[in-house]
Amino acid sequence: MEKLKYPIGKFTYVPAKDVKQIEDWIHSLEILPERLEKLVADFSEEQLNTPYRPGGWTVRQVIHHIADSHHHSYTRFKWAMTENEPLIKAYEEKEWSKLFDAKTAPIQMSLTYITALHAKLVYFLKGLSTDDLKRHYIHPEGNIAVTVEENIAKYVWHGHHHFAHIETLTQREGWLS
Repeated sequence: MEKLKYPIGKFTYVPAKDVKQIEDWIHSLEILPERLEKLVADFSEEQLNTPYRPGGWTVRQVIHHIADSHHHSYTRFKWAMTENEPLIKAYEEKEWSKLFDAKTAPIQMSLTYITALHAKLVYFLKGLSTDDLKRHYIHPEGNIAVTVEENIAKYVWHGHHHFAHIETLTQREGWLS
């Protein structure tokens, strides 16, 4: 079950070894919307309403969650850059996934939003300096300082993590036939 829950493993922050790695992370964020669109392009309504694992979210909920979560992340980047050690607000992602829109809305709404959001996010991140990457916000769960650099790494992982959830479904026999 752990492999189904964390198909690429749990997030572990390892600081970037150089500027090239930061650029690679930003590129991963840049291409995520297109990768997601291609991955789910041929999914039926039944497939969109299929959980990626027993007790897990449906593909639809995962897509809407990515939009919600990356929206929060974008705001956290902005707070870190405009305030001194801002205390962010966490959100109850499991509760958000139970809301009407997360369970029923067309995924194209969130796919379009993710595309626009990531375009803004990538443009913003490409303009940051090395010093900017060291700025941070405070996460209320544990009062932990999270640097801009770490948040970039975290959301690259987050995109890959949920992409892998959906991708594992496509490897089931007869999934896309």
